[in-house]
Amino acid sequence: MSELGGNDAIVTLSDGRVTLRPWSRADARFMAEASADPAIRRYNGVHDRQGHPAPPLSNLEAEAAIDRFVLSWRAFAVSGAPGGVGFAITDARSGALVGCCGVDDWTEEDVAQFGYWIAADARGRGYATRAVILLTRWLFELGAARAFLTVVAGNEASVAVARRAGFVYEGTMRDHSVWQGERCDVMWFAALPHEWTG
Repeated sequence: MSELGGNDAIVTLSDGRVTLRPWSRADARFMAEASADPAIRRYNGVHDRQGHPAPPLSNLEAEAAIDRFVLSWRAFAVSGAPGGVGFAITDARSGALVGCCGVDDWTEEDVAQFGYWIAADARGRGYATRAVILLTRWLFELGAARAFLTVVAGNEASVAVARRAGFVYEGTMRDHSVWQGERCDVMWFAALPHEWTG
């Protein structure tokens, strides 16, 4: 479901088990706490040239990150291109926050790149796969010609999510990333609207 009102876009996606909704400032503490999780720091977030992660977010920094999502939603309402928008992933029944997914980039050729993370205590319950399917369906409804995501080699849980969500492994970019001073391979997964069965 998508709604446009004033300068804001309000998009909520749900399959009855998982709901994707825009972040609000009330979610800042959850985001800040999740940013300290070792796996989230390893595979998401900001890293320097040597792959050292930025410190975990404070509540104020999480609020600022959420404010940037709000600005991206406003830009989407005007342009129709969702680059930079972020969703909070919640349990549809309880409303509990479990993670994040968002569109990292939307090119002029209508190619969408996105990513996701799940908080430690919510992993292994299917939230990520359902979120990826919901987000991919929405991107294709918006006219994406291709949706892709990248996974650092060794992140087997994320590889499994990509495969379960109907993404095709397209190859490995060798030594494409850095973590704690060591080069890492990055795997590439993609879906095309005419063949995706998610």
